[in-house]
Amino acid sequence: MKKTILFLIAVFAISAFSVQQSAAQAKKKSDAEWKRILTPDQFEIMVERGTEPPYKNAYWNNHEKGIYVSAATGDVLFTSDDKYDSHTGWPSFVKPVDPSKIAIVQDNSLGMTRDEVIEKSTGLHLGHVFDDGPADRGGKRYCMNSGALKFIKK
Repeated sequence: MKKTILFLIAVFAISAFSVQQSAAQAKKKSDAEWKRILTPDQFEIMVERGTEPPYKNAYWNNHEKGIYVSAATGDVLFTSDDKYDSHTGWPSFVKPVDPSKIAIVQDNSLGMTRDEVIEKSTGLHLGHVFDDGPADRGGKRYCMNSGALKFIKK
């Protein structure tokens, strides 16, 4: 029993270290480096954790088949099969393609607590996740910023 508890403590410590390590890796690129990689709008959204206006972004009303990748890394994050109209003005998805590519962190900005979705490998802001998505598809709404994504048509 004691060995099991020690093992679980070690696993927890390693997991916590991995999250800290991911955050540290994200900071390896300077703002100047990100500015060379990202457009000004992408930089504002992803690095400065901004939010684009609803209904005035590239993908909120996109109905084409394809995949949505990170604007920073090209990692596949979402598919059109998991996109739905949430009537919020932002592209919304029921789930990511690979949950290991993202992390959920607490966001206490704007006087509220929300679950922020970040790209795990970079620590860059993608959007937020809420529990008001379609119940028959898991109940999640991954509300993303179009500026954090690039669409690749099928």
